[in-house]
Amino acid sequence: MNSTNKLSCQTIIDLLSQYGVEDVVLSPGSRNTPLIIAVNRSRALRTRVVIDERSAAFIALGIAVETGRPVAMICTSGSAPLNYGPALAEAFYRRVPLIAITADRPAEWIDQDDSQTIRQPELFANIVKGSYNLTAERGGSVEAWYFNRLVNDALTTALRGPAGPVHINVQLDDPLSGCTDLGAPQRKIECDEPEALLPAETVDRLAGEIASKKTLIIIGFNHPDARLAESLSRLARLSNVAVLHEAQSNVRHVDGAVGNIDATLSVAYDFDASDYTSELVITAGGALLSRHVKAFLRAIPGLQHWHIGRYDRAVDCFMKLSRRVECPPASFFAQIASAAGTLPVAAASSFGDVWRAMHDRAMARVSTFVASSPWSDFTAMAALIGSLPADWNIHASNGTAVRYLQLFDYSRLGRVECNRGVSGIDGSTSTAIGASLCYGGTTLLISGDMSAQYDLGALAFNEIPPRFKMVVLNNSGGGIFRFIATTSALEERERCFAADVRLPLRQLADGFGFAYYRAASAADFDCVFPAFRDDDSRPAILELVTPPELSAEVLKNFFSNK
Repeated sequence: MNSTNKLSCQTIIDLLSQYGVEDVVLSPGSRNTPLIIAVNRSRALRTRVVIDERSAAFIALGIAVETGRPVAMICTSGSAPLNYGPALAEAFYRRVPLIAITADRPAEWIDQDDSQTIRQPELFANIVKGSYNLTAERGGSVEAWYFNRLVNDALTTALRGPAGPVHINVQLDDPLSGCTDLGAPQRKIECDEPEALLPAETVDRLAGEIASKKTLIIIGFNHPDARLAESLSRLARLSNVAVLHEAQSNVRHVDGAVGNIDATLSVAYDFDASDYTSELVITAGGALLSRHVKAFLRAIPGLQHWHIGRYDRAVDCFMKLSRRVECPPASFFAQIASAAGTLPVAAASSFGDVWRAMHDRAMARVSTFVASSPWSDFTAMAALIGSLPADWNIHASNGTAVRYLQLFDYSRLGRVECNRGVSGIDGSTSTAIGASLCYGGTTLLISGDMSAQYDLGALAFNEIPPRFKMVVLNNSGGGIFRFIATTSALEERERCFAADVRLPLRQLADGFGFAYYRAASAADFDCVFPAFRDDDSRPAILELVTPPELSAEVLKNFFSNK
């Protein structure tokens, strides 16, 4: 097969497919011409072309999150790689294997006022697992071996636990468009990583500790995992264990587990603190959204905290960390559930029942509060979450949208995702669009208006599937700043924080070929949502217009109403 004559590019593209990459998101450029030739002519890789590198990187992230496979992205030199930064940071803290491949000029031309040159090696050193620099080709007997070894090392680093992004910088000299027939396939260096199994005596000892204490298990953001869910269901049956989860944990269907953590803790005043205060908390998955549960756990004296999962650092968010178990959560909880199920639990413990009773009380309170509240962010989100089909995949933007999502009954929803690695509002639309490319059903993005404005460029992508839908909560800017104590009372709030976003969604929908729907009241919502739900001819936007000041007041009332 005919392809680029640049050996470094041949090596990268051949090995990508051998390491499980199927999708490559590329952005046009000149210096990356050899990489574009190589990937576009590869029979093993599927390419997506996205002009904006920042959007391209988040689309790649969405594909990787949805498929569970590594995804590569390719850009030219100069300022282009800098746009990869936000998505790589998210992938690093979310442990997603993105492969950032950046074209570069030869080292001798850097800092020489040549076009599109910056110092690219180690550009992302603090937000990738590894940085690799392939020098410009000069010939020599060891060059092919050197390129092969570096690329094997880069891809192995991205995939082995914990997974994460890597950066491959490729120095390319002129001429850039030369082609040749490909030679033999590249050598792949296999790396076997056996599943971690704890020694039987360790399992028995840890299971015994769990059975003897009031134990709280909390799952943060996570990919769907049937084995993990089944093990957690078994542990939730123990009377001294309560299993808590957030929407983006994707273990919502665990029997006996407790969701809606913030709402649940909002009714804690109705219960005796000694009945729901834990002695041991076990966490797995990524960062927790709930600030209420973090404050609650930090305040418990003598609490023990175990964190489960393969990490390269201690995760001590509650300031109580006493044990790290470097084992995949699904494997750990399967072993523990088998052992703990045969042990006597803490005497007369009703710990799990108390947490479930708190949750039931909270959900009843949410329903009553919605029924008595005016049209606002709170009631609009309640109507939306209650109307969603169970087979839709949900993406939520950071800020207001994902926090409201946690308050309502999300137990019947399909997969729920949010960029909670670094919790930025940038790239939410692009990430959801990337995920929609690989999901056969409907993908819905629930976005705040500020986040939607931040990532408008994503709507220009010309491969958005008709099964992509977007709900924009339009409350005239960053509604969260009208609620949180840090900013809610400042005179700068509206201009400098909420920013009074002007978002012409109807015109944008027309311009980008989206269907457009709008609801500014409960009656409007009931009227337009069925049409929005059933429109499968093209992507669709539903704008929910809510009063900004009243929305903040309603949310404050929910958390202050005793």
